[in-house]
Amino acid sequence: MGAATRIYLAPGATDMRKSFNGLYGLVRDQLVCDPMSGLVFLFANAQKNRLKILFFDDTGLWVCAKRIERGRLHWPACDAEQGKVVLSREEFALLVGGIDLAQTSKRKWYCKPVGEESSMSRMTA
Repeated sequence: MGAATRIYLAPGATDMRKSFNGLYGLVRDQLVCDPMSGLVFLFANAQKNRLKILFFDDTGLWVCAKRIERGRLHWPACDAEQGKVVLSREEFALLVGGIDLAQTSKRKWYCKPVGEESSMSRMTA
């Protein structure tokens, strides 16, 4: 997963019987995103012990599933008007690793925005 890859988390519970077409429809209609954009979309069931990931890799859709044997995911809360939650790669790793994101805090950290040119690359000979 590249640094520019966006990760979207679907709020609420998702029926884990959904597969390619069902999750494609949720991304398009509920999250209002293009499922074939290369973005990563996360879904969890009501018990938060199952997770599905949907993404497109230029050749087709992938659906990956995980069943958690003990414990539950700590799914981030979402406002009713906010249709999706955006996660960083680090937050994604913490979430699937069983860490509650609500109990973590970000430190002030410099992060170069994706696509920003450095001063060295703008210099001409």
